[in-house]
Amino acid sequence: MDVFSDPSNIDVYVTGFLWILKLTAAGTVGALVLGVVLAAMRVSPVPVLRGFGTLWVNTFRNTPLTLIIFFCYFGLFSTLGLEVADDIDPNNYWLGVIGLSVYTAAFVCEAIRSGINTVPAGQSEAARAIGMSFFQTLTVVILPQAGRAVIAPLGSIFIALAKNSTIVGTIGLAESSNAMKELINANGDAVIPIFLVFAGTFAIVLIPTGYAFGWLANRMAVKR
Repeated sequence: MDVFSDPSNIDVYVTGFLWILKLTAAGTVGALVLGVVLAAMRVSPVPVLRGFGTLWVNTFRNTPLTLIIFFCYFGLFSTLGLEVADDIDPNNYWLGVIGLSVYTAAFVCEAIRSGINTVPAGQSEAARAIGMSFFQTLTVVILPQAGRAVIAPLGSIFIALAKNSTIVGTIGLAESSNAMKELINANGDAVIPIFLVFAGTFAIVLIPTGYAFGWLANRMAVKR
């Protein structure tokens, strides 16, 4: 563990995981918002919206995340000139957030749609009977119950997003996987300790998070 007695190495380690936390936080918000919109499209009475939602889900669920991240960098940034920030690290960060969000939103959509299917059809029929629109029925009656039913699946999806965020390192962001590579290159005789520290950090954070989502799912479950 002598490698982590050097303050500069600790700084590399901390900086790498700070980028992971930022990617996870922003990607979770983006994926949740987009996933809810896509789920609404998937159950919409409008055929065009249902078709768009289905196309999005089938496309992104069956496309490797690495390709999506590469497209965000080489397609949106290098080819089309999309610059989200002036500096390279923030720019790569936001490109990574875009890739993580559009990819993970497909899985969030299907989780929420499965939750919508657990809500008894009689409740939406009753809402329509008293004059509520589709949007009102969805937001006031259906989604609050569906959200409570899919807390555990969403937790698994967001934990996967946290691990998937290391792929953003392929476009140059100095997140944890690149930080680990940098430390290994500089301290080749300490490969195993470096790996154990990085893997252990993920485990220490994500295992309790999984249990927390499980507890919350039981706590918030809809009793029928």
